[in-house]
Amino acid sequence: MQRFFLLLFFFSGFISIVFSQEKSGYKGSQYCSQKKSQSRVVPDRCTAVDNVPTHSYDVLKYNLDLNLYSCYSGTCPNSFTGSVIITFRVNTNLNSIQLNAEGYSMVIDSVRMAGISFSHSNDILTIQLNRTYSQGEIAEVKIIYRHKDVQDNGFYAKDGFAFTDAEPEGARKWFPCWDQPSDKAKFELTAKVPLSVKLGSNGLLADSVISGDTIRYHWVSLQDVATYLMVISSRVNYNLDIVYWHKPSNPADSIPIRFYFNDGEDPGTAEAIIRDMTDWFSEKFCEHPFDKNGFATLNDEFSWGGMENQTLTSLCPDCWGESLIAHEFAHQWYGDMITCGTWADIWLNEGFATWAEAFWYESSGGYAAYKQDIGYNAQSYLNGNPGWPISIPSWATHTPTSDTLFNWEITYCKGACVLHQLRYVLGDSLFFSTLQTYCADTNLKFKSAVIPDFMAIVNEVTGNNYDWFFNEWIYQPNHPYYQNTFDFENLVGGEWKVNLFLTQVQTNAPFFSMPVQIQIKFADNSDTTLLIMNDTNYQRFNWTFSRQPVDLIFDPGDNIVLKQGSTIVGFTGNQSVSPKVNLSQNIPNPAVRSTRIVFEIGGSMPVTLEVKNLMGEVVMTPVKSYKDAGKHFVDLDCSTLSQGVYTYRLNAGGHIQTRKLVVTK
Repeated sequence: MQRFFLLLFFFSGFISIVFSQEKSGYKGSQYCSQKKSQSRVVPDRCTAVDNVPTHSYDVLKYNLDLNLYSCYSGTCPNSFTGSVIITFRVNTNLNSIQLNAEGYSMVIDSVRMAGISFSHSNDILTIQLNRTYSQGEIAEVKIIYRHKDVQDNGFYAKDGFAFTDAEPEGARKWFPCWDQPSDKAKFELTAKVPLSVKLGSNGLLADSVISGDTIRYHWVSLQDVATYLMVISSRVNYNLDIVYWHKPSNPADSIPIRFYFNDGEDPGTAEAIIRDMTDWFSEKFCEHPFDKNGFATLNDEFSWGGMENQTLTSLCPDCWGESLIAHEFAHQWYGDMITCGTWADIWLNEGFATWAEAFWYESSGGYAAYKQDIGYNAQSYLNGNPGWPISIPSWATHTPTSDTLFNWEITYCKGACVLHQLRYVLGDSLFFSTLQTYCADTNLKFKSAVIPDFMAIVNEVTGNNYDWFFNEWIYQPNHPYYQNTFDFENLVGGEWKVNLFLTQVQTNAPFFSMPVQIQIKFADNSDTTLLIMNDTNYQRFNWTFSRQPVDLIFDPGDNIVLKQGSTIVGFTGNQSVSPKVNLSQNIPNPAVRSTRIVFEIGGSMPVTLEVKNLMGEVVMTPVKSYKDAGKHFVDLDCSTLSQGVYTYRLNAGGHIQTRKLVVTK
């Protein structure tokens, strides 16, 4: 009897419930991934020269004053003028500072205050200061600049809209700044717009002053904001609803949650659940951390998903579905209140928010509803795993392409499932205590964190060292593939012995240590569940019972959702290693017209080779047949494939390997 323990959660009933509010059957995190992974930087540039997490100064505040009046109509909607006062503390003695300022997007006219001269080239603005400043001193520079009438995927103006969208490095396109996630600062914005325009931004609306046919909005964020989370969302004749949430710690303290929406849209579903959602996250993480929050739907230039700008999330048109709202709102804790220190730490943003999206369903549907959503994420990862780790250290200084950084299967699905597996390993009490300690840490709250910061909190809360868990699931790729066997022995005296042999056969990753539950069922309809630590490969366990065992189930609750393989009845005394399976990298890669894929198998077995796009859709199946042992060559015709990134996946007798294919034209 064969026991397959990989549970498939792609139930149509669940999908119809969870996705009933989403377009095209996508859940919130999928929308988020699609939006961000399809972002492009214009023009292309190398980011390595300025992506350093440490710096010679620390920005304390950005104070922007913009004239956006002409952005809502006319022939040059992307043009505006503005100034920014940057207040910074000196970390190392210096007489000049460098800022990110996209030359494609903006012209620097002059500098003032502590700035006496400047140069602007290669997207770097260098400002000469009026003297040498010593460590610890605070200085201010004022920059007068103009935004060109260009489309730069950072500032958008069309059909009565003007808005920004900056992740990962788009803030530098609409104002000069030090554009790194670790450098959070206070943010203040004054913007002049036509009287018919409503404009939202970070923080609280301090005032709005009308003068003739204009209005000047003044927004102030009292908490530090990462530059990529600073935002403008505005349009002519925006609709606005405001819902108030009362803090459990002080019910008299009303927090406004603003809903900006377009004509014909109905944000009623989101407005109806937002108080309960804020209560749920506040109870389980920490009390809602900001003085205001909100959402704003935009136009077709923001066609996918959402962006979790601090206290004002951007949404695609008419995207008021529960799943997307839950994902983006969870970011206010994970990504906004505590921001990833570098792009190598994106798991702390997207993995946590995707997990929290599933966790929101637990508030009304119980653990089963939560687990179904986690199961969907696990299946999505297993179906489309491109084969790289969640975190690659080099991303801290060399920002990867958006389709890598925001890959749906890795950053979102696997990221959420790893957090679920940590919940399983720690147990609910320690797991939620860890999340609450993380959110309350004064060294991290309203600041930034790196993954080792979270690891340290796990170890502190639990009193044990769980670095092994993160090294397996965060810093190494892929997942375990089990080929387990068990048998029963009838001993003298009416006793029975259960033998279990645990084996991992993956060739694309090292061994994964995990605590595992084993359920044994008996002939008298009773059962028992044991917890064992599987910490070496080819590991044997045995137990003796006075009842006759009839079945054994490995991981009966499917808590290790990131796994594949089988557990079958078989002889456990003399196990042999599984046949060799190896999938080579295609040559050439990138491919233009054709490329060769080579794979080798150590025995005769059924083989399927599939090519998938980044949506996980199969676009080509070059091989689906029984193959003999040996090396096999497949010449792949790429002429029918569009330019982009694909994965090709080999399933040889249940042994799965995946590699990345790039097609250029």
